[in-house]
Amino acid sequence: MNLFVLSWNYIKSKPLNTALNILLMSLGIAIIMVLILLNSQLEESLGKNKRGVDLVVGAKGSPLQLILANVYHIDFPTGNIKLNEAKALSRNRLIKKAIPLALGDNYQGFRIVGTNHDYYNLYQGTLGEGALWQYNLEATVGSNVAAKLNLSIGDTFAGSHGMSVSGMDHEGNDYEIVGIMESTGSVLDNLILTNVESVWMVHDHEGEEHDHDEDHEKMLGSAYETGLPEGDEDDEITSMLLQFRSPLGAVQLPRMINSDTNMQAASPAFETQRLFSLLGIGVDMLLAFAYIIVIISGLSIFISLYNALKDRKYDLAIMRSLGASQVKLFFHVIFEGIIITVLGGLIGLLLGHALMEGLAGLYEKSDDIGITGFIFVNQELYVLLIAVGVGVLASIIPAVNAYRTDISKVLADD
Repeated sequence: MNLFVLSWNYIKSKPLNTALNILLMSLGIAIIMVLILLNSQLEESLGKNKRGVDLVVGAKGSPLQLILANVYHIDFPTGNIKLNEAKALSRNRLIKKAIPLALGDNYQGFRIVGTNHDYYNLYQGTLGEGALWQYNLEATVGSNVAAKLNLSIGDTFAGSHGMSVSGMDHEGNDYEIVGIMESTGSVLDNLILTNVESVWMVHDHEGEEHDHDEDHEKMLGSAYETGLPEGDEDDEITSMLLQFRSPLGAVQLPRMINSDTNMQAASPAFETQRLFSLLGIGVDMLLAFAYIIVIISGLSIFISLYNALKDRKYDLAIMRSLGASQVKLFFHVIFEGIIITVLGGLIGLLLGHALMEGLAGLYEKSDDIGITGFIFVNQELYVLLIAVGVGVLASIIPAVNAYRTDISKVLADD
């Protein structure tokens, strides 16, 4: 019989102790895995969605809210800004590109965003079928929007005012779906994209019904234009996404905008880092708690092996008399600790993924952010190695005692 089978048989002979040790280890590993999965997916999602956006300019208010609403689309906008003021700023020599966003409506919980094709290109969008929006009241929808609402090319819908599903529909100003985007893993998947002029039109003619064949609805609009659209003096947009022409823009523009204009500038990189620093306190505390559970599990394994060794001295002495070397006895005990912790680690990994998927199911915005339990991250291997390391450390002292077993003394005493 080899050492592994022998160690496994000894573990099975103590089912209650073994189950308790595995349970403790798996709980600690599961908590660690949930935190790792959540943190890694949040970082990936937030990093992907702020890619290419150096600065967000919008109405004054909370900088973090400005970023969450206009970059990640998971909060309410801080308000609107005057189009003419935004256009004047966009002509600054330090600004390479300005992408307009006009928010304010949704359809079944998915946001309608008035913008141009630069926004689509910013996230490297690709079309699954149909075409990009071109004329007013045409819309191209994200992959999640189409899948969840069972939408197809040619369907029409009326937007609801505000960001909640229960808002009042803009009946009579229906959008027509002309394209469906493929999944990009970015915010595009959960958005309905149209012209800025379409958003203006819906709100300017709220309550008035119009025929889709009328000339004003078939205007080309600003979908293909770079920069901000043309408009009247009273027209507004929600925000601009800016790209700098040089690093000097990051130094001068935010301070100038915040102090000399009626608008507010916020950096996605800075606000995202600040958000993670706020969340990091709670995450670190939970992570510390999880590691404490793993350490307690290691102590429990140590106590179990140490106490069991007292009852097994005669068995070990018989093994030595039958030709087993001291090294074999040493690794026999080490294997017991490793088997328990590996089992606990594997169960903990599975439990962690299941818990993450369960928590994602409870949070209705998890799909928008991209949170799921069905994902593998490289840190899982390190977590499993930590579990094995705990098992080895917990087994060292009992294994050394087994190594030092005095055959003649044990047999003489018995």
